[in-house]
Amino acid sequence: MIYALDTNIVTLLLKDDEIVNRNASVATANNHTLIIPKIVDYEVRRGLLARRMAKKLRQYLNFRQTVSVAAIDDIVWDKAVEVYAVLSQRGKTICDDDVIIAAFCLVNGYTLVTNNTRHFENIDSLQVENWKS
Repeated sequence: MIYALDTNIVTLLLKDDEIVNRNASVATANNHTLIIPKIVDYEVRRGLLARRMAKKLRQYLNFRQTVSVAAIDDIVWDKAVEVYAVLSQRGKTICDDDVIIAAFCLVNGYTLVTNNTRHFENIDSLQVENWKS
């Protein structure tokens, strides 16, 4: 199984959250793959840099060496357009970053790991896990 990590999960890993760390360890011990979508990489690095958290940024860059950072291609962008349109028609829009992350998971068949499951509950066929609960 391939798990795509949402920004809040990466943040919890950087904070050494016991529950999230345990779930990540179990996943890797079971030979599952952890992936960071490029947009999550952007969100994490911009936040740490903007807050001048150099030590956490170094910690993140070290962590990033242990996982794959995956690009967002045109197929994902096209899927994001569709996801946004469906959510908008339902009156259930979410922020663009989350739409792109969801589209990335849908296109690639990855399970999204997030602590904000409510953001993604209206997206059909999206596999979501919460490693915090």
